[in-house]
Amino acid sequence: MASKEVMTLNMGPQHPSTHGVLRLVVELDGEVIQKITPHIGYLHRGIEKLSEHRTYHQTLPLTDRMDYLAPMSNNLGYVLTVEKLLALEVPERAQTIRVILTELTRIMSHLVWLACHALDIGAMTVFLYCFREREALMDIYEMVSGARMTTNYFRVGGLSQDVPEGFEAAVRKFIDEFPANMDTYEGLLTNNTIWRQRTVGNGVISAEDAIDMGITGPALRGSGVDWDLRRDNPYSGYEKYSFKVPVGENCDTFDRYQVRLVEMREAAKIVRQALDSLKPGPVLADAPQVCYPPKEAVYNTIEGLIHHFKIASEGFAVPEGEVYQSIENPKGELGYYIVSDGTAKPYRMRVRPPSFVNLQAIEKMAKGSMLADLVAVIGTLDIVLGEIDR
Repeated sequence: MASKEVMTLNMGPQHPSTHGVLRLVVELDGEVIQKITPHIGYLHRGIEKLSEHRTYHQTLPLTDRMDYLAPMSNNLGYVLTVEKLLALEVPERAQTIRVILTELTRIMSHLVWLACHALDIGAMTVFLYCFREREALMDIYEMVSGARMTTNYFRVGGLSQDVPEGFEAAVRKFIDEFPANMDTYEGLLTNNTIWRQRTVGNGVISAEDAIDMGITGPALRGSGVDWDLRRDNPYSGYEKYSFKVPVGENCDTFDRYQVRLVEMREAAKIVRQALDSLKPGPVLADAPQVCYPPKEAVYNTIEGLIHHFKIASEGFAVPEGEVYQSIENPKGELGYYIVSDGTAKPYRMRVRPPSFVNLQAIEKMAKGSMLADLVAVIGTLDIVLGEIDR
């Protein structure tokens, strides 16, 4: 009887196709994967512990840096959690603008996923096209917040300021042009023989296994599970919008690819509905003890200036208790759990990051496949190590 020799291979943590500082210890029989052990923690960020030494306002910029491809989604989850703790009502205009920007963020995150996933498998043209559209979205980010990645535009109680003149026109221009660009991506990939050979039947995970592992987002819906927090546990007024939640049938990499494509189209439809329903009004809750005052109040009066710096330095006290709030991040369920001891700083904060939870499925999805297929499996999970090593 022939002896079976297992070879151990280190993949990462500097490998481009691991999508960050992820190290995979892969055990191979020839080129067939027998076992995968992910090693994480190379970033040493400590965002949850840092938040315990900062006020609720000062913690907000830390959330940008987790999933840095979806910063506004990170901000939204956090501010919703603090607002839930405070029982704070956010003005309708602020909620609508939040929906517009987080759905544009979903598109932007999925564009980076598609660009990198396609490049990993060998399709470079799609990479260039996706980043072209992403640049247009980053221009909109810059227009409203002054930053292109770590935006920090949302605030507890609403927004830092209203959107500038030209915002609606820029967003409408993007969503008017975007469907044709989506057609281009699909024309290059969906029926491409090489693309289908690399994705169809690859990275299969059943609905039962996906649920057992706590997988969420497109990875879960790609396994045929019809679950989306925007529809099933709505927040920020999502119950007002009409959109389709795509689900897969074959539970493979190709299904997850198709789910995300449909999600981008549906996100553009939500943005259009939100723009059509956008009404004039305040963008910050009437809660001066909690919210930063408007800029005109800060710069025009001494009292406003003093109040601004008082909130900035000392923060605001919140009721004692604990609260959890989750949103449908582009990668899955992003949740924040905050414990308050009644002071101006969180006593404890824990984050439920989708990339961290989804990563555990990698062995189930890739075991028995060829080593070359592992790159496609990593890409289809759409992980960000900044969020995993939070």
